[in-house]
Amino acid sequence: MRTPTHDSDFSRTVDQLADEPDPYGPELGAMPQNDISSADLDNVNKTGTTTIGITTADGVVIATDMRASLGGRFVSNKNVQKVEQIHPTAALTMVGSVGGAQSFISSLRAEVNLFETRRDGSMSINALATLAGNFARGGPFFAIHPILGGVDEEGSHVYSIDPAGGVMEDDYTVTGSGMQLAYGHLEQTYEEGLSNDEATTIAAQGIKSAAERDTGSGNGVFLCEITEDGVDIQGHNDFEEVI
Repeated sequence: MRTPTHDSDFSRTVDQLADEPDPYGPELGAMPQNDISSADLDNVNKTGTTTIGITTADGVVIATDMRASLGGRFVSNKNVQKVEQIHPTAALTMVGSVGGAQSFISSLRAEVNLFETRRDGSMSINALATLAGNFARGGPFFAIHPILGGVDEEGSHVYSIDPAGGVMEDDYTVTGSGMQLAYGHLEQTYEEGLSNDEATTIAAQGIKSAAERDTGSGNGVFLCEITEDGVDIQGHNDFEEVI
């Protein structure tokens, strides 16, 4: 094979690419970067939070408190809706950085809409939980630990999504800074076959128990009922309205 001569087209191309670390790699945009430190995150609006998800005979009940704080020391908002509908029969809670959780919810909601448009049908709750885990593991959402609850042809589902992308399904689950207090209540009161009305009372009591001692939780409760007919979310500043 003939060796390319000096100043040939080939040799000039080699010279042009000599300073490139990977001249034949794909042309990709740079990954977004930030200079946020752990200390900076202490000043980010965080939900603190207690969130509860319970499977029932009728569907799923999700409950959250209504408080957002700055670094867990100052109450920055007393009326935060920490559960959002992301699917015709599913909802997701917000735990951790408010901005990260809002971005996470927007991204999931967009993917669900795309799936339904392309497939002309609803995404299963298991597929939605897997997608949420993948997003949590690979996305720039800071520390989040939401609950996903939903109803599909296979029944009622509640999943916790940990910050590393782990997806765990259970009959009931709790996340957030008040989780130990709420779990203690649910361990004593949960039964299989609860109706949505019964689970709503239990979940509200769990949020109230956490709010009594956890400084990151309080100011009322949002209750979300999910059935095969859809998602209904209501806020209550007074626990006595629902207990």
